[in-house]
Amino acid sequence: MAKDKKQPRPKAETPKGFRDYFGAEVSERAEMLQKIAGVYHRYGFDALESSAVETVEALGKFLPDVDRPNEGVFAWQEDAADEKSGEMPGDWLALRYDLTAPLARVYAQHRNDLPIPYRRYAMGPVWRNEKPGPGRFRQFYQCDADTVGTTSMAADAEVCAMLADTLEEVGIPRGDYLVRVNNRKVLNGIIESVFSIQLDNAFPDGLSPMGNQSATLLQERMASLTDDVLRTLDKHDKIGDEGVAELLGGGRKDQSGAFIPGLDLPTYIIDGFLAFINARGESNEETIQRLREVVAHSDLGVEGVNELEQIAGLLEAGGYGLDRIVIDPSVVRGLGYYTGPVFEAELTFEIFDEKGRKRQFGSVAGGGRYDDLVKRFTGQAVPATGVSIGVDRLLAALREKGRIGGTVVGPVVVTVMDRDRMADYQDMVGKLRKANIRAEIYLGNPKNFGNQMKYADRRGSPLAVIAGSDEFDRDVVQIKDLILGAQIAENATLEEWKQRPSQFEVPRDQLVAKVKEILDGQG
Repeated sequence: MAKDKKQPRPKAETPKGFRDYFGAEVSERAEMLQKIAGVYHRYGFDALESSAVETVEALGKFLPDVDRPNEGVFAWQEDAADEKSGEMPGDWLALRYDLTAPLARVYAQHRNDLPIPYRRYAMGPVWRNEKPGPGRFRQFYQCDADTVGTTSMAADAEVCAMLADTLEEVGIPRGDYLVRVNNRKVLNGIIESVFSIQLDNAFPDGLSPMGNQSATLLQERMASLTDDVLRTLDKHDKIGDEGVAELLGGGRKDQSGAFIPGLDLPTYIIDGFLAFINARGESNEETIQRLREVVAHSDLGVEGVNELEQIAGLLEAGGYGLDRIVIDPSVVRGLGYYTGPVFEAELTFEIFDEKGRKRQFGSVAGGGRYDDLVKRFTGQAVPATGVSIGVDRLLAALREKGRIGGTVVGPVVVTVMDRDRMADYQDMVGKLRKANIRAEIYLGNPKNFGNQMKYADRRGSPLAVIAGSDEFDRDVVQIKDLILGAQIAENATLEEWKQRPSQFEVPRDQLVAKVKEILDGQG
């Protein structure tokens, strides 16, 4: 009889595109989320925690290049309850790819029980089944705030102001960030204008030799190009005027040398788009005036410019100047569900990339108005606007500036010299914890005291508490300052070492007071 093959051991490795987070990273994220939540709460937003899993139908197809239910998202199909009964296959389910699409479902489902407008914030991981790269993972944290149920531009202005306040709250000072605002209606208006020019040029009499059919076909082609144009314009901050012109025209080679086909638009249309995204002036008033000239022939574009003017006025009244928030036509935002104002928070300080080249850190947050997203569920237009902060990128920015990520202080370690006195050690650590001092008992094999000290060093412990039979007989404890001890060992002479003791003996009932004193001195 053949022996069963031994199953190979599973590999101990994270799946591609995912990573593990340890103590300090988790603590830094939790602290940041708490600060962000504090700002959102101060603005009157309520917390919402929705399911991490949605039906693919509810999520919709708003990620780029999503042609199948499981492309772009992590999705699976539920089995039918009983195949023999002839039941249809189960729903397609997916991990959420953002926090906005789930909000649309939640609002549609619970709208009769929610206040209008409904103001909510949500925080948590999202998942995207996309190709991972350096610093780009398939699971990452987002932190959203949205207002559902109002068309007022005051809601959009408030989101921009709140975003600026949030960045400053977490440690990004003025001068290191800029919130940039545009309007998708203006974008659509410029597209409408330049495409109508092409139609007029193609058919100056309003009809082609084939009649209205050819004009209709050209209109349909232009409409189909709209999303491609928006995606191309959204790359302007990375590839500049020349790169955008190439992608709108005959195509370009990327950094790897691969050729990317272009949209083959005429030069005069390309020039129109470039004039639009470069329309930012020295002031919001100048920018708005330039935009009015560009979209003068589009009612939709004019409506968008008027909305930008309202937002600029509200922000100015609230004390948010051009050093914090600015109207900028180059902001596009790639997602297809935006219908009005769009905004993006960009960090303006420079960093070095993996090749040692200077570049700006870039975007850490974005959002906009999406008045049609809830309509998918209700059949009725429901206005909404909101913002999403990329928590992982914001944490990376703070680390880059040295504002987080320093030496992490571990717990005070109570060492074990006598196993029969565990109750006494527990009493010590309990009193330290009740005094709000982070502390733990060494739970490894206490036989080798050197290993206990190595453990304390590895934990980044500031202090070690030491008590053996002699200390218990005299009702005292030894407290070793591990930070000072390391400094003395590295730099001090023998005489200095004698003059600066790093270990102290105190009565046991003074343990907490002495630990506090030493920790305060270290801080």
